[in-house]
Amino acid sequence: MKKRKLGASGLEVSAIGMGCMNLSFGTGPAKDKRMGIAVIRSAFENGVNFFDTAELYGPFTNELLVGEAVKPFREEIVLATKFGFAHENGQVTGADSRPETIRKVVENSLRRLQTDYIDLLYQHRVDPNVPIEEVAGTVKELIQEGKVKHLGLSEAGAATIRRAHKVTPVAAVQNQYSLWAREPEQHVIPTCEELGIGFVPWAPLGTGFLTGKITKDTTFDGNTDLRATFPRFTPEAIAANMPLIELLVRVAHEKNASPAQIALTWSLAQKPFIVPIPGMDKLEYLTENLKATDLELTANDLKSIDEELAKIKLTGARLNEELLTMSEEQ
Repeated sequence: MKKRKLGASGLEVSAIGMGCMNLSFGTGPAKDKRMGIAVIRSAFENGVNFFDTAELYGPFTNELLVGEAVKPFREEIVLATKFGFAHENGQVTGADSRPETIRKVVENSLRRLQTDYIDLLYQHRVDPNVPIEEVAGTVKELIQEGKVKHLGLSEAGAATIRRAHKVTPVAAVQNQYSLWAREPEQHVIPTCEELGIGFVPWAPLGTGFLTGKITKDTTFDGNTDLRATFPRFTPEAIAANMPLIELLVRVAHEKNASPAQIALTWSLAQKPFIVPIPGMDKLEYLTENLKATDLELTANDLKSIDEELAKIKLTGARLNEELLTMSEEQ
């Protein structure tokens, strides 16, 4: 597995990391625990050393799963988790990045992850009620205490990134980014490049759409699948956005690859400090996705894809209104 550096942080990680959320939460029923552990350990055996989870995923169950799975090789990996959501009975009720909450979440995460330090601690969403300087200052204290190694931000805008970085170095920014969610190219990715910050795209496969396996007839269970509330996943939006899949299928055919592999290779080709973390909840997805690091898109390939993308008008917002309002302008 090829390695990449997350900006100037000193963190060196596999070129593709593993988003662990789907094993427990978000895109359907939770997977069997034994299978989840097997997928995570297989990822490690195949060179993945960057694993991403969060307090919210479950809530709590994903951290428990990840902690048990990575325990045998904990010192050999970069483990990321997140704070920043208030929740009650498994439902998000708003943002909460008060210092006392951050400290409480970190202590609980350390226990669930069966570790005494977190390599990369993200603020999951910007809290409009707590200045980012106060948030970064609290994480700085946790770094000084040895409980956290690096600060990360998720779904943050360029101005927030700069303000936090002045307090303590931001190692990575995790925003949604893919062939159908390119907003970070405007301000966030240039800011990361300027400041020496790694960029970690979540949903680099468009929450499954860019695999080409979703059609207008695909249904999403509103009780277990967040996509049931995403405007871009209505039958009408899926049908309208199929030209993007047709483009991916054409390129995949030319490269003897799958649409998912092309989507991941495209994200890797954008900047050397970009490390996508596709959600991988099955061994076959893991095998398919990791092969993307062996593919190459030439400058002409990338130019052609950009030209074709410019002709495609996407339908539907990338997230539901509640989550969009908790994401800053890019």
